[in-house]
Amino acid sequence: MKMARVILFTGQIDAMSEFYGKVLGLKQITNEKMWREFAAGGSRVALHSGPSSPGRKGPKIVFHANDVAALRVKLVARGAKFGKVNEGGGFVLCDGKDPDGNPIQLSNR
Repeated sequence: MKMARVILFTGQIDAMSEFYGKVLGLKQITNEKMWREFAAGGSRVALHSGPSSPGRKGPKIVFHANDVAALRVKLVARGAKFGKVNEGGGFVLCDGKDPDGNPIQLSNR
C-alpha cells in the first residue's frame, strides 16, 4: 500500500491553487471545478472545495488501491475501521478513521 494524496478542504480553491501551484511551485495535475491535485514527490496534495476547519477537521490521508473493496476486506480483518465502499463517476472510495479519529480513505483514483 502507498499513500496517494493528502486532501485539504478549502473554501478558497482558487487562492489555494495559486499558492500550491505558483507560490510553492508544485505541478498541477488536475483542474476540475471543485477538485485540484498537485504533484508532491511520491504523493499528491489535493484541494477539495468545501468548508475548511483547521484544527477541527484535519487533512484526509488517501491510500491508492486498484481494488478498493478487496483491500477494505483485508484491512477490516486486521482491525481497521472502514465504512461501505462507494462507487460513482468512475471512482471507487471507502472512508475510515485511524484510532485517533483522523479521516483516511481508500481510493482507486
